[in-house]
Amino acid sequence: MIKGVVKGKSGDLKTTSLVIVYMLSKALGISPLEVYKMPASLVKDLLAVHGVIEQIKADELDNAKSKINGMKHGRNIR
Repeated sequence: MIKGVVKGKSGDLKTTSLVIVYMLSKALGISPLEVYKMPASLVKDLLAVHGVIEQIKADELDNAKSKINGMKHGRNIR
């Protein structure tokens, strides 16, 4: 059930809340108790920012992999 929530599938409220608290505390390097003290709107906003940053990282990694694969096959990709 937790794996599904982490992959973006819906789950029960308790599991979803636990995953959100875990992800945000890891991303910010703070205690989960600090996340519980935050207003829900701040948690939502910070998760949105975290999601965008992680997507940018994934895109950069994909671009780097494509560039490396292009070099392996004799193509010079910029």
